[in-house]
Amino acid sequence: MNPLLQIRALGQQVWLDNLSRTLLDSGELARLVSEDGIAGVTTNPAIFQKAIASGAYESELACLKQPPLTAEGRYERLAIADVQRACDLLRPLFEQSRGNAGYVSLEVSPALAHDAESTVAAGRRLVAQTGRPNLLIKIPGTRAGLDAVECLTGEGININVTLLFSPAHAQAAADAYVRGLERLRAAGGALERSMSVASVFLSRVDALIDTRLEAAGGAALALRGQAAVAMARLAYRAWRERFQGSRFAALRTAGARPQYLLWASTGTKNPAYSDLLYVEPLVGAETVTTLPDATLAALRDHGRVKEETLPRDFDAAQALINQIAAYDIHLNEIGETLQADGLKQFEQAFAKLLEQTG
Repeated sequence: MNPLLQIRALGQQVWLDNLSRTLLDSGELARLVSEDGIAGVTTNPAIFQKAIASGAYESELACLKQPPLTAEGRYERLAIADVQRACDLLRPLFEQSRGNAGYVSLEVSPALAHDAESTVAAGRRLVAQTGRPNLLIKIPGTRAGLDAVECLTGEGININVTLLFSPAHAQAAADAYVRGLERLRAAGGALERSMSVASVFLSRVDALIDTRLEAAGGAALALRGQAAVAMARLAYRAWRERFQGSRFAALRTAGARPQYLLWASTGTKNPAYSDLLYVEPLVGAETVTTLPDATLAALRDHGRVKEETLPRDFDAAQALINQIAAYDIHLNEIGETLQADGLKQFEQAFAKLLEQTG
């Protein structure tokens, strides 16, 4: 059986971490949805920058290069058109699942990461321009970003909270979502239409922690390549406590669904590690994994998926994180460092993107 379909049968959604005009025009995305059970699409400035650099948009871009559109306006025209087509392709799944799957993410400008008011305005504008119910507005989990998440969730806008690198980040995203649901309920909004995912990045965590373990040397070297999976398990344990227990019961009864954890940055960066290091150990119901093309192909080719692997070994995960902490390597500090670095990378990709559309 196709391992992607096995994962789906176990209750985890597999999303594609890619979108381009070529992927749409060739019918490849439609095939992935129909044959591999792909249940959503994630995008970011780096993905669109690569897509535009491929040359697939040249003729359309030439037509758009006239006032009053700015470079950012031209980019949004191109990106929104692709997102609309992907949303339409996934719309049957969205309807069939009653809003539980079939989403496409579109990110606000990374330049707004520390400006809550502008992020809210951008989120509203992108929702209006896209005009699709299965759109997720992607917002980084900075302090300002989380304020925007709360506000937009309170208005019934669905959110992908991105650039989360620690259990503390994931819990902060969950807090913002729940506060937003409370606001939506107080305003008489339809909680059953709300959807949110919290995108927890994995491979970048191991890349940084491995560097520090290598600097420590000795017994620390045996701990390499394990921190991200352990961190994900701890985030999931906290997620279960919040969303499957009494703390969320009233909102669940009122129709709200939990904010799902989404495993991001699932492509293995170290070639010495399994190419499915961030996939096979983290299969769990009511979660999402988003895969770049190469990781998705590897999963289809040689993935081994027979049962849920995520809801286990919590004590061992905590013990590993404690061992790493003994070398003065702490998840919260790692998370803050990686979030700042991730924002810089997206800002750089966005700047290149605007050069291409300028």
